[in-house]
Amino acid sequence: MRLEKKAIVKEIRDTIEGKNYAFLMNFKGLKVEQINSLRVQLAQIKARLLVVKNTFFKRVAEELGWGDVSKFMDGPSAVVAGTGDVSKIAKLLKSFKKENGLLVVKGGRFGDRLISASDIEAIANIPPIEIMRAKLVGTIAAPMTQLVGVMQQKVCSLLYVLKAVEEKKAKGQ
Repeated sequence: MRLEKKAIVKEIRDTIEGKNYAFLMNFKGLKVEQINSLRVQLAQIKARLLVVKNTFFKRVAEELGWGDVSKFMDGPSAVVAGTGDVSKIAKLLKSFKKENGLLVVKGGRFGDRLISASDIEAIANIPPIEIMRAKLVGTIAAPMTQLVGVMQQKVCSLLYVLKAVEEKKAKGQ
């Protein structure tokens, strides 16, 4: 392999190796300005877009032990890889596709397994991590809040009884 090709393969490998996710897309029909706009948006959420040649990407995937990625290798490909919140990336790709109509997510890798385009669509429909954390905290806090309310009611009941006893004794003297 020529040095130029080795450098390209190394750049692809450096882009996707050690990342939480790598999604492959077909960008056919997009203009350079649109791709650059997507790159800027992705960079803001700790992701990188790299246009790749299918044979080079397939070679890198084999080197990394990803298995058979040939089902994703139709048409011109770009890979989006990063370490940020994967649902934000999926949402961004979904909204970009809605705005421009030309971007087609083919599939990719999330964690240690290959995922399809429908899996990425499902990830896009997951609420953001902040909302999920808030729901978790609310779920954990609800029983404790109810317990505090019950305990407060019992203390108040005891106080009412003691107050009634005090009033009864005060009337009796």
